[in-house]
Amino acid sequence: MTFASLGLSPELVSAIDDRGYTEPTPVQLAAIPAVLAGRDVWACAQTGSGKTAAFALPLLQRLLGAHDEEGHRVRAVILVPTRELAAQVGESFRLLARSLQKPIKVASVYGGVSINPQMMGLRGGADFVVATPGRLLDLVDRNALRLGAVETLVLDEADRLIDLGFADELRAILERLPAQRQNLLFSATFPSDVEALALGMLRDPLRIDLPPAPALEPAIEQRSIRVDQAKRTPLLRHLIAECRWTRVLVFVATKYSTEHIAAKLRQHGIKAAALHGELSQATRAKALADFRNSQLQVLVATDIAARGIHIDKLPAVVNYDLPRSAVDYTHRIGRTGRAGEQGAAISFVSADAEPHFRLIEKRQEFRLPRETLPGFEPTEAATATATATGDANGGIKGKRRSKKDKLREATARAPEGDALPPLAPKINSIWKGRAPKR
Repeated sequence: MTFASLGLSPELVSAIDDRGYTEPTPVQLAAIPAVLAGRDVWACAQTGSGKTAAFALPLLQRLLGAHDEEGHRVRAVILVPTRELAAQVGESFRLLARSLQKPIKVASVYGGVSINPQMMGLRGGADFVVATPGRLLDLVDRNALRLGAVETLVLDEADRLIDLGFADELRAILERLPAQRQNLLFSATFPSDVEALALGMLRDPLRIDLPPAPALEPAIEQRSIRVDQAKRTPLLRHLIAECRWTRVLVFVATKYSTEHIAAKLRQHGIKAAALHGELSQATRAKALADFRNSQLQVLVATDIAARGIHIDKLPAVVNYDLPRSAVDYTHRIGRTGRAGEQGAAISFVSADAEPHFRLIEKRQEFRLPRETLPGFEPTEAATATATATGDANGGIKGKRRSKKDKLREATARAPEGDALPPLAPKINSIWKGRAPKR
């Protein structure tokens, strides 16, 4: 199968060739005809499988065939969970549309920067708006953006957007959209507590659930190393030197840790920077750009870098702190081993973190041997709390469970057929065009 055989126009196929795409990936083969036909789509496919192009290409194709005498009006809204992903997805649309004869306007809008330039950029409208939920609502409330003509809503990293952390904003956006529209959900993971809600949002969807095919499965060497918490930074420096990593993305649990570890690395002559949510957007963008351009060797980040961010030929990812959930583990290690490249994903496992990593292994259905490296042999024993509960965090976002974790646990414990969390019925009813009961 070729892109042309999927119903894409010659000029769009030419644009695809210019981007270096040779043939459609499985998710693109399945999704593009369905999106062109106007169907709702639920797509779960591995990281690096071409999900962005799977919805961008058919949306561009439909716009090419549209006759619009009213100029640019918002036909599709693409919601993403992070500013970095908003910028990246918007740029993907612009690159694919750059060689098309029909002028196509793409707006990427997100918080952390002044809203005024974004409002100015939306004068005259836009065909596609790629947005984080909060900034989209700000623009709508300021009358800088109208959603009455939206034909398609895309949730990129859909499981994160449907999650309780975005529920209020998502509900407010759904209330402002036309009831009759196409809905597209794309993500690499759909946890069971989110999957039922996601499917309830769609009308007769085409469900695309693609396990990694052997030929396409990322070539990621996964390792786990036992190490005392106090020795993690020296071990990280040792691995950088021993493995000769030109770049490495290091995930930690807290904003403070990003700054602290990056500073320690710089003291030893390693070019490193922090990336977390409290930095200005300009600082975040510069850190990511410098890392992509190999001006930084190490980027120490919270999970804002775990979702959807594409970094060409990234050789390694290190879980300095373990992720809170098995789902986050999948997204983190998916930053390496992309587009057929080799990659390494290494997790540091302290005595207290061992029960948590075993839980990740169980849920992800894999098992890694624990390594010890000379000079870094662990001496610490698990604390009494970790041993008793089997729920040690190993420094992961503190020892207390968050409110969100408690809600997830309550949902998981509810017998099949019990009510969803309070927000779920409201989102379901709005998505399907029905006003929720107050």
